Amino acid sequence: MQKIKNLACLFVLSLLLFSCGEYQKVLNKGTAEEQYKMAVKMYESQKYGKALRLFEKITPVYRGKPQMERISFMIAQSNFNEKSYTLAGYYFNRFTNNYPSSSKKEEAAFLSAYSYKLASPRFSLDPTDTNKALESFQSFINTYPESDKIEEANKHYKELRYKLEKKYFEIAKTYYTTADYDLRNYKAAIQAFDNLLEDFLGSSFKEEALYYRFKAAHDFVLKSTTRRKIDRIKDAKEAHEKLVRNFPKSTYLEETQKMMETLQEEQQKVETLIARQKQIEDIQKK
Repeated sequence: MQKIKNLACLFVLSLLLFSCGEYQKVLNKGTAEEQYKMAVKMYESQKYGKALRLFEKITPVYRGKPQMERISFMIAQSNFNEKSYTLAGYYFNRFTNNYPSSSKKEEAAFLSAYSYKLASPRFSLDPTDTNKALESFQSFINTYPESDKIEEANKHYKELRYKLEKKYFEIAKTYYTTADYDLRNYKAAIQAFDNLLEDFLGSSFKEEALYYRFKAAHDFVLKSTTRRKIDRIKDAKEAHEKLVRNFPKSTYLEETQKMMETLQEEQQKVETLIARQKQIEDIQKK
């Protein structure tokens, strides 16, 4: 029995060595046709890394030939299966552009978007792949509204949009929380919250963004010089009105109402100072 096991192991090892030797021989010295057949064999055997090395060698030879459509799709799929998702997204997208009449165009369009989504990092990092995924899914949804993948595409699109919303909300909030150390960050926070609310209508963070937008404007007033307070008080009041108009039952209203009272007191102080200054100037003119 042990001899049989040993012979079986030796046979399997011999096959592996022969297979590896055959692959290397074709890779280094095979004709384009042999390399093509070996690439397909490696692809179908799920040895995608080896397949890609061969596809790279034969692409210049087969460019413009009928086989190139199949090769292009297998290159994209191999990168996807190797988890090189950014490359996969690029190659699937290129496939849809190069082969607009292909029966695999719809599948490639979806996989391009999905690849970019898988490449998309957590919300706090560079959003390049997230943006590409969003654009690709939007294009897919517009182009293939009857696709059996449309429900899944919409789901992915919403998840990606939420990720971007969260990213820009956290950036704006960081400006606000660091404004005590750098007063310029109050203006940056206000602008960042305005951009978020304008770019993502119906955002999941809308109520909280409106609250922090008002809070940043309120705190900015308190840190401002007297001559700048009037305009900034007006801006803060408008921000509060927007919060109340959009969320009349907001949990933040009790807190923001107290902040509005503070702003009203500041406005009265400023108006009193301005009136006194005007009186002094009028007396000096006489």
